[in-house]
This record gives sequence, C-alpha cells and structure tokens, in this order.
Amino acid sequence: MSAAIKTFADLKNLGQQLKRQQELQQKVELERVKNLAQAKREANIFRATVGATKPIKSEAKHIPLVKRPAPLPFQHLADERSALLESLSDDFDADSLLETDDDLSYTRQGIGIDVAKKLRKGHWVIQAELDLHGMRRDQARDALADFLRQCGRTGKRCVRIIHGKGLGSVNKEPVLKKKVRNWLIQKDEVLAYSQATAADGGSGALIVLLKG
Repeated sequence: MSAAIKTFADLKNLGQQLKRQQELQQKVELERVKNLAQAKREANIFRATVGATKPIKSEAKHIPLVKRPAPLPFQHLADERSALLESLSDDFDADSLLETDDDLSYTRQGIGIDVAKKLRKGHWVIQAELDLHGMRRDQARDALADFLRQCGRTGKRCVRIIHGKGLGSVNKEPVLKKKVRNWLIQKDEVLAYSQATAADGGSGALIVLLKG
C-alpha cells in the first residue's frame, strides 16, 4: 500500500511540474507577441510622422588627383657625368709625350717601349677599326670616344684608327691626324699607339693597343 501511494504521489508531482512548465512557455509566448505588436505600433507612428521617404543617392567618392613629382633621371645624370669625365679636350698637346722616331709612337708611363715596336710589327691582331674620313673635328672626337667605349665593353685590345693623311684638307694640313693623337693620349684605356704600316694605312692611320 505504501509503495502505491508513493507512486501516485510521484505522478501527481510530475503532473504539476509539467503544468508549471506549460504555463511558463505560454507566458513567454504572450510576452513575445506583445513586444512584436508594440514594435509594429511604434514603426507605424514613425512612418506617419515622417511621411514618404526616398533613399539618398550616394555620390561617387571624390579622390583629388595629386600631381606626382617627375622622376629623377638618375641613369641619365650618371651617363652625363661619365661622358664628362671621358670628354676629350682639343687644347691638349701630345707632342711632348711622343717619341721622336719617324712613327711618332706613344706608350703610357709604365708600359715598355717595346710595345710600340710590337704594334708596328703586327704583334697583335687588329680586332676593330674606326674610319674618321670626312668627319668634322667635333664629329670625329665624339665618334672616337664612343668607339673606345664600345671596344672596352666588348674586350677589344688592338684597333686601327683611320684619320687620313690630310690631303683633302685646307692647305693640305693633316689637322685631324694630330687631333686624334692628342685625344688618344687623354684616354686611360689607351696603353700605346704607333703609326700603321703601309699595308694598314701608313701615315693615315694608327694602330692602338687598349687595356684588356
């Protein structure tokens, strides 16, 4: 009998718990519905007060153009400085530096005088040549400087410079011939030069030895 009573009491207690839980759920649902209705009423009041509205057009964002400074031509400036250092002067006189032999050969300080003799005898193979025939003085000077730069880049050691004998010049004076000799002495890469043999141009050309 006591066991049955206990079971009945448990069922009753369980029924009460379920009822309370159901009542709580109903209360929460009623509160939710009430809040929704209140929010709807407030929204209607706002619309009635403000009236019809239109979305604001958003303008494209203006980004001011900032003028960038022109890039500095560093390479161009470097080339100009290099060209200035390599420039050849027309006022330089090489006569005092030339040997007094018939070939007016030249060897840079520290280079043995036998180098010029070897040049005359064709000890080195001529690898490139520059013909200055018909050029004005300024043209010839620039062409010679550019030719020597190219030879340095390509590793040319022995070259021929054809300046002519001056037979077509005013008063038959070999002006360019002397200028070329003066210009060559101003270039550090020129180790020596000598007048060419008859087969290579004679007094109208020079054989030049360059740094390797």
